[in-house]
Amino acid sequence: MRDLPSVSTILQTAEAAALRERFGHGLATDAIRAVLDEARRTLQAGAPAAFAIEELAGQAEARLEAAERSALRPVFNLTGTVLHTNLGRALLAEAAIEAAVAAMRDPAALEFDLATGKRGERDDHVRALLCDLTGAEDATVVNNNAAAVLIAINTLAHGRGAIVSRGELIEIGGAFRMPDIMQRAGAHLIEVGTTNRTHAKDYRAALGPDTGLILKVHTSNYRIQGFTAEVGAAELATIADAAGVPLMNDLGSGTLVDLGHYALEREPTVREAVAEGAGLVTFSGDKLLGGPQAGFIVGRHALIEAINRNPMKRALRLDKIRLAAIEATLRLYRDPDRLAERLPTLKLLARPEAEIEAQAHRLVPAVAAAVKPAFTVAPCPCQSQIGSGALPLNTIASAGLVIRPVAAGGRALDTLAAALRALDRPIIGRIEDGGLILDLRCLTDEAAFLTALAGLRVMVP
Repeated sequence: MRDLPSVSTILQTAEAAALRERFGHGLATDAIRAVLDEARRTLQAGAPAAFAIEELAGQAEARLEAAERSALRPVFNLTGTVLHTNLGRALLAEAAIEAAVAAMRDPAALEFDLATGKRGERDDHVRALLCDLTGAEDATVVNNNAAAVLIAINTLAHGRGAIVSRGELIEIGGAFRMPDIMQRAGAHLIEVGTTNRTHAKDYRAALGPDTGLILKVHTSNYRIQGFTAEVGAAELATIADAAGVPLMNDLGSGTLVDLGHYALEREPTVREAVAEGAGLVTFSGDKLLGGPQAGFIVGRHALIEAINRNPMKRALRLDKIRLAAIEATLRLYRDPDRLAERLPTLKLLARPEAEIEAQAHRLVPAVAAAVKPAFTVAPCPCQSQIGSGALPLNTIASAGLVIRPVAAGGRALDTLAAALRALDRPIIGRIEDGGLILDLRCLTDEAAFLTALAGLRVMVP
């Protein structure tokens, strides 16, 4: 114990001076004290401990670096889910990133009308673009689609009835339940039809003087198949108009383009939903649209105007950084011929299977060298999915690597998966059918992947 240097002794060294310069005096001192405390406990337990000042300072540096590292750091998404909710959903286009950085770096005309010199509206930065791309009369934006649904129902049906099919009372990730949102919005839920079949007569029978709106909800993360029936948005719009109540069509993910052009399963576009007659259409910004998290509300001017007067709007509004990124993302849609080149979401979804398969074969030697001799590595076919509730039953042919343990049984795959997650830039795959699958659809930077993988050799025996 007497051989351990004191905190003050270590602080006088050049190594400690470097720590103070890098991390600050207080943090450096705390780290050195923690290292010395750990050394004392080790000695008390009868085990050998480091006494060299250089080694103790190195341990303090390692502690400080670990504490400084953000948990919100880049990862390699090799799960096979392109829009992975837990991994941040859509990657932003370079144009959106540049716009966001510019908005962060300098003051911006967020709510300032440069033409008149008077106060402006922050939604004006994206309103015209949204109207042009969707065909809607007006548009507004809030911080996500759940907020869009909440404020729209609260505006139109607070203290009134909101009619919705039982088959559309969805629950999505994070315990988002449509009945709960409607209750929080102050609406009286009026369920019509059954889980699998709802007819036009059900909606008509539920209408009354207290009805605030009819709600149609996209079943984002599931499908009801078999003996089913639902009322389409166009027919619902006719029913709603005849009753003098608005129809709100929540598209969930929502898309501004026909995905069929990219060899993907077709989804109704926002423009089509507007043309079908919905008074309001809500959809997300960070899913199929490929932008930052946002909730869009487009539709009739009078309804949008009412939403913008709702006091909740201020609580749900976007900051300048996301607005700048949204505007830049929406502008990409004005050039559809180059959209798949510039928008990462579409680029990844439309990536050819043959290209991914060739990448898998290229990477086998490097991955095998990193995990040998305990594991084998081979190319394998994969089925990617879009994710975030978009087209839940549809998959996209892909390719990847399957890593299997040489010895059967044990927790080798769990250990390997944990080691990959512990890398400076974590690699996230999925364990399936006795192997760790690395779906390569979303791997666009092979060099960075190989650099990260090099750190695995010291973790896996």
